[in-house]
Amino acid sequence: MEETWRWFGPDDSVTLENVKQAGATGIVTALDHIPTGEAWPLEDILERKALIESYDLEWSVVESVPLHNDIKTRSGDFERHIANYCTSLENLGKAGIKRVCYNFMPVVDWTRTNLDYELPNQSNALRFDMSDFVVYDVHILQRPGAEESYSQEMLERAERRFGEMSEREKAGLEANIIAGLPGGEGSYDRAGIAEAIAEFSALGTEGLRANLIAFLKDILPTAEKAGVRMAIHPDDPPFSLFGLPRVVSTADDARALINQAPSPSNCLTMCAGSYGARADNDLVAMIREFGPHIEFVHLRNIKREADGSFFESEHLDGDNDIVGIINALLDEEARRRGSDSEFGRIAMRPDHGHTLGDERGRADVRPGYSFGGRMKGLAELRGVIHALTMTRG
Repeated sequence: MEETWRWFGPDDSVTLENVKQAGATGIVTALDHIPTGEAWPLEDILERKALIESYDLEWSVVESVPLHNDIKTRSGDFERHIANYCTSLENLGKAGIKRVCYNFMPVVDWTRTNLDYELPNQSNALRFDMSDFVVYDVHILQRPGAEESYSQEMLERAERRFGEMSEREKAGLEANIIAGLPGGEGSYDRAGIAEAIAEFSALGTEGLRANLIAFLKDILPTAEKAGVRMAIHPDDPPFSLFGLPRVVSTADDARALINQAPSPSNCLTMCAGSYGARADNDLVAMIREFGPHIEFVHLRNIKREADGSFFESEHLDGDNDIVGIINALLDEEARRRGSDSEFGRIAMRPDHGHTLGDERGRADVRPGYSFGGRMKGLAELRGVIHALTMTRG
């Protein structure tokens, strides 16, 4: 497998030199200075690519070319944004960058309620706490009809929790949920998120799915011509937030996506942490079924709780069968080698990592994207890959 590393550009506190030291060979990055919905100029792409290659690294995956909300709602200026998206794909293809990770999550991108959850070893992890989320939805945002989304037991727990929270804790919770997390696609204020929720709620699940399929049918001919594989990232977490529709959360969702827009460029990102936050997702079985469509992998682990809460655990110590997942991915790579596929190696990155040592408390360390935590995760994953490869002879 190709070892890659998420890099947030020249202002990232983790440098390209650090990535080399960690042993990764591929970079996963994006042109975050380009406003969402605008086309990526070829010269900007080539400039970023040259910088990466100056460290003897390769720009392996774009994560991501973000989608404007007009595309997701199929309203407003969506036709111009789709034309710009196609231009970006054409320019990426000209630059030789062939994989794009993207998502179709409505309103909020990946969501956590706690960005510095302290573990027993005093490192910090990311956590999604359902009680805290309900506190925000019901008591702080006061979304109309929010109470209908939760059980009476959960509402009572959230009410108790709300009564215990300080104003500082409430403000921190709101910032974590709506202010935009690393790698996300923007942020909202309270009024803005309420307006966006109402707009997407009116679409419903089938409406949002129809818009995703329509988007793919609009851009896949361009992607195919450019030789670019579009690898959709699952919803994170993979269940409804704010009563909003979710369309990339389960094996059935992935199956529908592939079947309704058949194309060699219509592919999947297997994010173990996202899909794995649902106990009913069998990740190994999903890889066995969807392997030919998987072009990018996020490897991380989680520990689930009965109410839907979870935290991001050690890479090799959680509810996901990481060894089984990697073994299934190596089987898929072996199948590709037998078919002379252009995309023989699957790009993977150690997704998120605990904040360790002197990186704790530093303002320049992005939650989930510390250097030490991801390097530790990559080393563990590399060991699993090496051991499984050796057993194959």
